[in-house]
Amino acid sequence: MSGTARAFPAPLLAVRALRRAVAAVATVMAYLAGWAYLACAVFMTFDIVARAFFGFSSQATVEVTGYTLAGGIAWALAHTLFRRAHIRVDVFVNRLPVRLRAPLHVLSLAMLTALAVLVTWVAWDLVAESELFNAHDNSALRIEMVWPQGIWAFGVSIFAIACIVLLLESILVLLAGQGALLDGLLGSRTLEDETEEALEAVAMAHEGEQR
Repeated sequence: MSGTARAFPAPLLAVRALRRAVAAVATVMAYLAGWAYLACAVFMTFDIVARAFFGFSSQATVEVTGYTLAGGIAWALAHTLFRRAHIRVDVFVNRLPVRLRAPLHVLSLAMLTALAVLVTWVAWDLVAESELFNAHDNSALRIEMVWPQGIWAFGVSIFAIACIVLLLESILVLLAGQGALLDGLLGSRTLEDETEEALEAVAMAHEGEQR
């Protein structure tokens, strides 16, 4: 058995592969959320110009932008989790040694997972209720509420799945005694992480200009 196999047992490797698959889905969803926000900005600009110069509007700007905002946030949650980009207050935790910091990371993720599962259950319960009463919004479009609520609930569900998969991997890493690896998986982003991401963004921008 190789050193890599001893350091990373088969269950951990399987969960890590699952996490990467979920992360790939989350990345696509985050990009779609970003494009949805861009489309929302174009829609709002058109509505303002049309109201000011042509005397008409969609009469649904508030509703459509609200749905887009809620759906975009939900669809980007999982990607933000995997990128360790959620806002956190960990001044004291970062001062602790890794052997104490690692289990605290797992505990915080477990609490986040419980919250995500609860929100997911409530979200789909809301969708079912809207379907039962055939609920529509009050805009001129009369949108069935199951559609924006369903999009939002789907995003929250993927976030809950991401939390569960990441929690399972974290527990296996902790049991394997890889505290430093766990700290890198769940800990706050370091200056090196931020610098690497900025350099990647610059490289992508240069590639776009060359095309």
